Amino acid sequence: MSERNTMLRSLHDLGLAAWFGGSLMGAVGLNAAARDEGGTSTTTERISSSGWAKWTPVNAAAIAAHLVGGSGLLAVNAPRVSAQQGVGASTLAKTVLTGAALAATAYSRVLGKRIELAASSDPKDAEKAGKHPVDADKARRQLSYMQWAVPALTGGIVILNALHGEQQRPEEQARGVWQRARSFTPHMPSGADWHLTH
Repeated sequence: MSERNTMLRSLHDLGLAAWFGGSLMGAVGLNAAARDEGGTSTTTERISSSGWAKWTPVNAAAIAAHLVGGSGLLAVNAPRVSAQQGVGASTLAKTVLTGAALAATAYSRVLGKRIELAASSDPKDAEKAGKHPVDADKARRQLSYMQWAVPALTGGIVILNALHGEQQRPEEQARGVWQRARSFTPHMPSGADWHLTH
């Protein structure tokens, strides 16, 4: 377990940090600033949509970096995931949260694009919006929920990442491997019994 994976960890952590931080800043700062400065709902939506559109390529790169780093770390830690008690469960939970965060991010972008087209003054955008009419009020409500769901879900991934760090401590690894071995052979002595008999 002494092998270093600095590049994979950097991709994983920096990508997650940008994904979480950018989504939280957008929900807290960008949307509020757009409301303060917009004046009308149409102008507010244009400001907000413009900010989110500029963030989208950076966010996509951050998510890609996180997924590449996470996949690489999962591959190199596969033996520990299967051998150490508790690591498999936390890895599964992290995978589920990552999938949910990806879905929420993608759906947020779809909703944002629809609202952006509806609020645009460009005739081409108006034509596109006319071909695919949406309930703007419903889309706004859904988008407001999704834009808070993304930082909540990615924040959960950050917490599970901290748990993974704790599970990598040598004493945690030894205890987890021992507990996993005992789960397959229930008649083995506990750690305390083992020390007493040896």
